[in-house]
Amino acid sequence: MRIKIQDRDSLYVLVKHYADFLLHSAYRRIEYAGLEKVPKDSAVIYAPNHANALMDALVVLAIDEKPKVFVARADIFRNPKIARILYFLRIMPIMRIRDGMDEVRKNDVTIHKSADVLKDGVPFCILPEGTHRAKHSLLPLGKGIFRIAIEAQELLAEEMPVYVVPLGLEYGNYFRFRSTVLAQVGDPINVRDYMAQNSGLTVPELMNKMKLDLSERMKHLILYIPDDEWYFATYELCALMLRQYITRIPIRNGSILLRRLDANRSIASDIRSFREENPEVAVKLLTMADTVNKLRIQRGISLNSVMSRVPVMTALWRLFILLLTCVYTIPMSILVLPIVGFTSFLHKKMPDDAFFNSIRYAVQFVLWPVMLVIYGTVLFCVFDWEWALALFILLVPAYNWCHDAYRYVRLLVSDIKLTSDRELRRMLKECRRLYNSLIRQS
Repeated sequence: MRIKIQDRDSLYVLVKHYADFLLHSAYRRIEYAGLEKVPKDSAVIYAPNHANALMDALVVLAIDEKPKVFVARADIFRNPKIARILYFLRIMPIMRIRDGMDEVRKNDVTIHKSADVLKDGVPFCILPEGTHRAKHSLLPLGKGIFRIAIEAQELLAEEMPVYVVPLGLEYGNYFRFRSTVLAQVGDPINVRDYMAQNSGLTVPELMNKMKLDLSERMKHLILYIPDDEWYFATYELCALMLRQYITRIPIRNGSILLRRLDANRSIASDIRSFREENPEVAVKLLTMADTVNKLRIQRGISLNSVMSRVPVMTALWRLFILLLTCVYTIPMSILVLPIVGFTSFLHKKMPDDAFFNSIRYAVQFVLWPVMLVIYGTVLFCVFDWEWALALFILLVPAYNWCHDAYRYVRLLVSDIKLTSDRELRRMLKECRRLYNSLIRQS
């Protein structure tokens, strides 16, 4: 039995391997970049942005083989049974300012335990924004992570340095299952050196300085669009111009997702320049892009269709793939329907769409193995073992395959809608023309 939350637990290690495996199956593509920047043989505190509820923590957990300790908002620990499960998963409670100052003072216990975790060489993770938000942006950081870092460094003294490691999480889509995710490690903050270099500052001043520094490092790891009136227009233009930009962006470390991020960051940077150098035309462009965004959503057209210069060709390709695989897809879709239906039922109970992928993951984590056992039992009772085994092997990837097939159907419908929508295609063409005119003027 574990005494400390970070003590080794064989069952936890088994669950972690299963969780990591399912995470990689929940996304079509996962890439980790900059892992060489994670300090070895030091106390490490991961500081990721918080954009996709539970999935953020799972992406951090799977960054390597090491177990990690996390914190989560304290209100979910009120049920003793849930609290025991969370403790088993190495999650500790932390109070937020919205819980009241009396409750926040209880964080001293968590902070001290966190320092002890780091002293034992176990990586620690805290999402410094404090709450999730499905946007390519960054909320103001809380001070909890810096209190933990400073106390841990004081506890460790000269034994080893504590590093706060910024981590940028970039999702292809926050709400769609089987999307993509890029986790990019930034330059760590050596807390021991930081404290020595700023020895003249008080602890609150030191935490504020560190907070500003970490925030800037995190912004450089994501597509950062300030949360202003043009957020959705800017993101729409990123999708609209991506193919034009990505051709001149070199591939870094063989990463497709890094290349896409670099292209999107270049577009967002150019838009900021347009607003400074030619505000009148820039506002006209952004207003048009905002209108496109609203019309596209209203008419059920995906951003993926907007990215394509020739949607009719992509529609034909998707139709070909669907027809080619329908013999497998249709029966498998029927078999996974109970899980899909249960997931949709749970989603309707959740007020925040950002939890949708977390719900899908949790349902797959628990129910898909149960369904495989049930279907496998039926197969081996009905068929000879050779046929039963072959059919069971075909069944194993069915859940993810059917989600991919549904994605192709959804995008096929979207491509057809865009192809037949002359007004929207004209507006997209005008947006590109106006954007390129601003490039020529800059």
